[in-house]
Amino acid sequence: MLGGTEFVGRAVVEAALARGWEVTVFHRGRHEPPPGVRSLLGDRTAPDGLAALADGEWDVVVDTWSAAPRAVRDTALLLAGRVRRYAYVSSCSVYAWAPAAGYTEDAALVTGASAAAEQTDYARDKRGGELAVLDAFGEERSLLVRAGLILGPYENIGRLPWWLNRIARGGPVLAPGLRDLPIQYIDVRDLAEWTLTAAERAPGGAYNLVSPPGHSTMGELLDACVSVTGASAELRWTAAEAVLGAGIEPWTQLPVWVPAGSDLHDALHGADVSRAVDAGLRCRSVLETVADTWSWLQELGGIAPQRPDRPAVGLSPEQEAKALAG
Repeated sequence: MLGGTEFVGRAVVEAALARGWEVTVFHRGRHEPPPGVRSLLGDRTAPDGLAALADGEWDVVVDTWSAAPRAVRDTALLLAGRVRRYAYVSSCSVYAWAPAAGYTEDAALVTGASAAAEQTDYARDKRGGELAVLDAFGEERSLLVRAGLILGPYENIGRLPWWLNRIARGGPVLAPGLRDLPIQYIDVRDLAEWTLTAAERAPGGAYNLVSPPGHSTMGELLDACVSVTGASAELRWTAAEAVLGAGIEPWTQLPVWVPAGSDLHDALHGADVSRAVDAGLRCRSVLETVADTWSWLQELGGIAPQRPDRPAVGLSPEQEAKALAG
């Protein structure tokens, strides 16, 4: 596991350990990896930063890198003769904007990406990472996991933790849009389990990886937040036009939510995942995801970790009060 101490990487490591696998974690030493792993230290951005990986053989490598693609290129080339399969956790952001609802893995991809590039933007960086893996391993030995919205314990982006903490405070809560608005996400533990199983058994290539259409709605997500926190919160469902008219940004200020019928909704909550389902994708209920995230958050005193390279999300109390009053 390249990384393995936070969010997706940590979930993958824990899933592999639970299977009885021998796990090596290559990381920078900023956070402690789960117990039971072999720990190797190195920084992929530094000269000779891959020295700890100079020797050894592995069945599978899992990589979540999302910055300069050249770091993926250098790692993949170093490991190509000593690893059976390379699973790269990519993103549905690699599709050319804006993908139509129902898009498959064959949809058009962003242009201008390169495996040798320095950091540019998220979409081209992820596509560059894919190209790096394909160049070194070929399609059949590569597994490109094009994840969408990822939720669950260890989240260090802040989306579900923000909703949980907001609802836990109680009172009127601005609930955006329609209760039955379809949403697609993947529980980080389901992503981890699917990735490990697919690395063993599935054909190579790209897979969209989020929950199937119809798995959950915005209403079910927020109802689950009310249920697990036990809060005296009142969800006040407000038309998308009123939310947007109040100057509130979807996705960032009201995490997870984007207006129905928008390009953003089609891209974030409109993927065809039949290929991943055929390869064994199973998704736990939204209530389980929310409940387990709340339990984890409580263990941390309610303050979730925050990736320094991602902006904070959420709506200020003042903005919410103004929108509710309007």
